[in-house]
Amino acid sequence: MTLEAIELQSGANPTATIIVMHGLGADGNDFVPIAQELDLAGVGPVRFVFPHAPTRPVTINGGYVMRAWYDILGANLVQREDEAGLRQSQAEIEALIARERARGIASNRIVLAGFSQGCAMTLMTGLRHPERLAGLVGLSGYLPLAATLEAERNPANQDVPIFLAHGKMDEMIPMARAAATRDLLARLGYALEVHDYPMGHSVCMEEVADLNRWLLRVLA
Repeated sequence: MTLEAIELQSGANPTATIIVMHGLGADGNDFVPIAQELDLAGVGPVRFVFPHAPTRPVTINGGYVMRAWYDILGANLVQREDEAGLRQSQAEIEALIARERARGIASNRIVLAGFSQGCAMTLMTGLRHPERLAGLVGLSGYLPLAATLEAERNPANQDVPIFLAHGKMDEMIPMARAAATRDLLARLGYALEVHDYPMGHSVCMEEVADLNRWLLRVLA
């Protein structure tokens, strides 16, 4: 069953889609204001899709039920991972991509983007996707199931452009975790554009401006 989602279009008959995954405990509304700050007129009409993650108990938050793409089992993030939850959300995001393809958007005109847990899902799904995507945007996140990427990645997205951004004072996902993701992706030969900003676990306007320029380039 396809995830519930908010949709916005910058014009009629969009020729590109940007699917944006929110962070833990938020929902699809979270990044609507940031998307509205983007000026992508130069690439034609764009459809934005903001899916809501399923609700589930989150272990690190005392089992409290909230919107989450997967469970967080401990502060380490990678020592114990919710592989079943990750794989389930990957399949649901793949269904969103398939729906855009059915609506006439070519795979190489689809960008996956996400913040925090949404970044994790963007990288996990996009690098395994069997058709070339336009780009992957990872904000304030990390690569989950990193040990399986080399075996599971799809050559169709070996050259996909990847925008990675992180706050230097991120209190939720330390810079060391972001650096480990960048180092692994660089070792595997991915085309990275990397930015660090003087902020915590959030988004800043300089980051939005850098992302705007990158989107104009990959969707040109």
